[in-house]
Amino acid sequence: PWFLEVFKARILPQLSPVLSPQASCIQHRLVVRDASSLQILQLYTCLDQIQYIEWSSDSLFILCAMYKRGIVQVWSLEQPDWHCKIDEGSAGLVASCWSPDGRHILNTTEFHLRITVWSLCTKSVSYIKYPKACQQGMAFTKDGRYMAVAERRDCKDFISIFVCNNWQLLRHFDTETQDLFGIEWAPNGCVLAAWDTCLEYKVLLYSLDGRLLSSYRAYEWPLGVKGIAWSPSSQFLAIGSFDEKVRILNHVTWKKITEFDHPATISSKKTIVYKEVEKSPTVDTERLTFPPTRALASSLFSTQSKYDISQVPVSLQYIKPVADRANPKVGVGMLAFSADNCFLATKNDNIPNAVWIWDIRKLKLSVVLEQLCTIQAFQWDPCQPRLAVCTGSSRVYLWSPAGCVVVQVPGEGDFQITSISWHCSGDSMLLLSKENFCVCYLEREERKGVKTCCPV
Repeated sequence: PWFLEVFKARILPQLSPVLSPQASCIQHRLVVRDASSLQILQLYTCLDQIQYIEWSSDSLFILCAMYKRGIVQVWSLEQPDWHCKIDEGSAGLVASCWSPDGRHILNTTEFHLRITVWSLCTKSVSYIKYPKACQQGMAFTKDGRYMAVAERRDCKDFISIFVCNNWQLLRHFDTETQDLFGIEWAPNGCVLAAWDTCLEYKVLLYSLDGRLLSSYRAYEWPLGVKGIAWSPSSQFLAIGSFDEKVRILNHVTWKKITEFDHPATISSKKTIVYKEVEKSPTVDTERLTFPPTRALASSLFSTQSKYDISQVPVSLQYIKPVADRANPKVGVGMLAFSADNCFLATKNDNIPNAVWIWDIRKLKLSVVLEQLCTIQAFQWDPCQPRLAVCTGSSRVYLWSPAGCVVVQVPGEGDFQITSISWHCSGDSMLLLSKENFCVCYLEREERKGVKTCCPV
């Protein structure tokens, strides 16, 4: 991999989904850069401090939301002089996003009174009433044809399905939930998963016409569902729970085919455990000078890390959750399938320094990555089975079936990576800290393997 220098950004930057630009913002300024060189292409000035940005699906427009003022501004990449302002007025604004066609903007007003659909082409306005304030209350099918919205009316949960080309209501039905927490379409757009609050273990599966296909409940009284993930083929639904297990449902009967435990001790000899270890830099004493050069001083006080393969059994760092506090750090809430459906990556909050990689073909644990610090985020390469992991340090960790490697981000200062975002091509990814970002590029000849870091 090779990197470009670190830049400041107050809002999470975004790589363009289709073209090569990349957008970021500082206060009220939107900066559009060339993703290959990070040279500035366009600079836009908004009316107030930007709190959210999002590319349209075709990368021709950029949305900038200013929630405090209830305003959304839209900028055109092809026509820099063109711009659009949407003012929600006294209704306020708490969320804004693009529709899949990239020509409609959906704004959620304060107190979730309604969702306003604005058309950039016809300048028409549509309204969706009673959206529910939940973690994941709106979901689009992958082909962009349908949208599902969670609603709350008369103290009861409902789901409405809309056709995205004209925003007409297709289906409206109530759900068998006490407090609907989230909804998510299967990638093929045929099944909608809905799950209840953590106080009630319930996952419901609905067809496109609103029929209840199946209802799944693993147990009754303890805390229930913490997160779900569909496989890209829509054949499997993984359910992460507060009991530190992942349960896999199949798409034929919607019954459980297996469940994955996350024990603190790895004893199977068929599981590879990669353990991150720090090593002190070796310095040639003959090169020492006083005062030392900047490069030498940096190498003296910097630590490097690498992976060692541990011999089983291996005891992982286990943290006992505090039972008398809200939102206990327990259970599996972070889980994701690889693009080829072959692997599932999970994190158990009781063992915060480990990433578990399961082989879906064999339904067995394949690899465990044991890090020095708490896992902040991980994300699969969208084109091949390659996982990127960050832990709040200045390193990014890459795993593939060929092996595992630690990549140090070059540069001065403490660049703490807290989030990762792959480009849809799989050739680059954004590495994000609280206020900075840089772009990591993986050359095409490296796509079959991973080489060590080489700074620009």
